[in-house]
Amino acid sequence: MTKHTSDELSTVLDKLAKDDAFRDHMLRDPVGALGGLGISLDPAQVPAVRSLPSKDSIVADQTAMHSSIVGEDTMVIFLLSGGSAA
Repeated sequence: MTKHTSDELSTVLDKLAKDDAFRDHMLRDPVGALGGLGISLDPAQVPAVRSLPSKDSIVADQTAMHSSIVGEDTMVIFLLSGGSAA
């Protein structure tokens, strides 16, 4: 299984949340849609029946993911500073 960067994930989620043409392309041809972004997908992993979450749901997931990343980054900096949470 290929690993993808958070930037790639962010790009895909952003396009799924805002770009109706991309959403249609993903439903019709996920391999081609992601390939257009430089992301390879094994056609054998594509389900025959496909659906996408709503745009609002994707935006909510993006917001939660961003909050999680920012929280982790802030914690890492704190821990590296030698400070104590006590």
